[in-house]
Amino acid sequence: MKFFASVVSVLGLAVLASASPVDVEARSGVPLTQAQAEARLIPNGITAVSSGGCTNRNIASCTSYDGILSGTVEGVITLKNAAGLSSLIVTGGTEVGHAAGTYSHSTGYKIDVRHSTGLDNYITRTFTRIANRGDGYPQWQAASGNLYCDEGSHWDITYF
Repeated sequence: MKFFASVVSVLGLAVLASASPVDVEARSGVPLTQAQAEARLIPNGITAVSSGGCTNRNIASCTSYDGILSGTVEGVITLKNAAGLSSLIVTGGTEVGHAAGTYSHSTGYKIDVRHSTGLDNYITRTFTRIANRGDGYPQWQAASGNLYCDEGSHWDITYF
């Protein structure tokens, strides 16, 4: 669905919204800022780690949520709760250094989370094992279409 520039009345003042069209898919939601994503994730026991100890999306050693889609945030919260986990560690978000594509980290559809026994068991027992990804990593698919790829050191998850 396309949302185009519109005039919005705020306290009687006309304000012109962005003139460029923005594609927003109903299931994936809207892009969030770092602060907005953290405000949803941290109270739900989901925290991030990065080798650089930072959140700048322009630095590959950071773990950033800047531009992550609200549907991806809600998806990972649902996953953590459905798996019965007390916590979940995010190891990759929207920062540079990931593969490009329409449904990628940089576009907000993907998130990387650390392996844990409970999470691993939940994903592999709940979702359907499908063909390996093109790079050989094993994948599981939820009925919703979301993909869970075991990249060895973490789960690479795509929320559609």
